[in-house]
Amino acid sequence: MKKLSRITLNPDVMGGKACIRGLRVTVGTVVGLLAAGRSPEEILKAYPYLEPEDIDQALTYAAWRVEEREVALAAL
Repeated sequence: MKKLSRITLNPDVMGGKACIRGLRVTVGTVVGLLAAGRSPEEILKAYPYLEPEDIDQALTYAAWRVEEREVALAAL
């Protein structure tokens, strides 16, 4: 997977959710807007401080998270 330099995780910003470049725009917001049928152009117009690469990396991050799985550790 390529490096996701535009995705940040900071417990002091949006409760630690994955955000775009430390801004108060979460990956979930971007992916949710795309899922609701908004085009990247509409998102960029609504959030003028975002860049096309931000949307690309939000999708890459979301796809990676979907593939991640948690495995319970055996009790000691």
